[in-house]
Amino acid sequence: MYHFIGIAGSGMSSLALIMYNLGFKVKGSDIGKDFFTTEELKKYVKITIFDEKNITKDLIIVQGNAFNDDNVEVKKAKQLGLKIYSYQEMVAKLTKMFETISISGCHGKTTTTSMLSHILKNICGTNYLIGDGTGYASKENKTFVLEACEYKRHFLAYKQKYTIITNIDLDHIDYYKDIEDVIDAYRSFASNTEKWIITYGDDPYTRELKINKDILYYGLKENNDVVAKKIKYDSNGTTFEVYINKEYYNTFFIRFTGEHMVLNSLAVISLCYLEKLNKDKVKHELGTFLGAKRRFSEEKINNNIIVDDYAHHPKEIEVTIKAAKLKYPNKKIITIFQPHTFSRTKKFINEFIKVLNESDITYVLDIHPSREKLENFPNINSKIIISKLKKGFYISKNNADELLKYNNVVLLFLSPNSLKGLIDDYKNKIKS
Repeated sequence: MYHFIGIAGSGMSSLALIMYNLGFKVKGSDIGKDFFTTEELKKYVKITIFDEKNITKDLIIVQGNAFNDDNVEVKKAKQLGLKIYSYQEMVAKLTKMFETISISGCHGKTTTTSMLSHILKNICGTNYLIGDGTGYASKENKTFVLEACEYKRHFLAYKQKYTIITNIDLDHIDYYKDIEDVIDAYRSFASNTEKWIITYGDDPYTRELKINKDILYYGLKENNDVVAKKIKYDSNGTTFEVYINKEYYNTFFIRFTGEHMVLNSLAVISLCYLEKLNKDKVKHELGTFLGAKRRFSEEKINNNIIVDDYAHHPKEIEVTIKAAKLKYPNKKIITIFQPHTFSRTKKFINEFIKVLNESDITYVLDIHPSREKLENFPNINSKIIISKLKKGFYISKNNADELLKYNNVVLLFLSPNSLKGLIDDYKNKIKS
């Protein structure tokens, strides 16, 4: 039996589902039992809270990257001499079992992976591991669509038939030294590709990959191989024409608003083109895609719109606010943002302030430390963001009272850490 230490991690929960689907016995543990990533998983797999009693000598361990040797279960597993795989080592074993399509990028990889999985699943069948806690596999499927994370170069463990790179940007600055270090990691990642690399050609950093592989560029500029033109937004979504190698290919519709969603779609269309899938079937399935978990997930409450989104990098926040303004031009935008990690907040403080000022009003929660410790980042807190916003205020994670006074607005809840408690508090109080 495989025991997952840190099973609630977005990739770990997806991997656990895949292992279960493939017929392996699976269980796991984490700091708690209730996470948005484990909602589906709990139907099939026993999940417990960390305890050394969970570790017995008959187990094979999959250790989540968020937990080190100080974890009580990791300690016990090592005492017993158990076989321990890292998350990426276990995923790497799967990439060798199927024809793998790896999708990476600083922004948009979860949505792109989810979109491609949806299309391939409905046209020809596929396995997939998505960073929103979704995973599925069948031994009958030939392909494996994989969201590949660049953190600490973990994605270098994988070998793939195709590679999709949605963009390259500086992030995870607790590990990467600078943008050149990031580009070097992606260059090594792309070099592990058997066939084609598909990447966003309007991004200057992707053009610096310069490796001896076949590369298909997509984007909005004419120098790309796959280009979107005549983009039209309305309240129902977005329509655009696609040209491949200067020739008209097809017209597509997606149920989303924003240029970034057109670009994600182009990445998927490019892959389907290379695989020679029927373009009309691709068009149909693209139009039925409803989105990834916690990526501009909308809910209407009275006259307000709640949006729950994973955005935590300044560029992700920027495109989310733009999409909200485009879709709801007659509503004020209220952003509720939880910064994620002290290092990211310190590095991008000016960028955060700039993009958050595009909201009409912004509320900022305490910084979520993740793997970092407060004592290593003196004077880095949410107040340094709030103090420089035009209309910025503090809000606690468990009290939505301050939000009840707004009517006919869009409330953007932005954080990779779940804000479900705050959202639920708001919904319960606004309905009462």
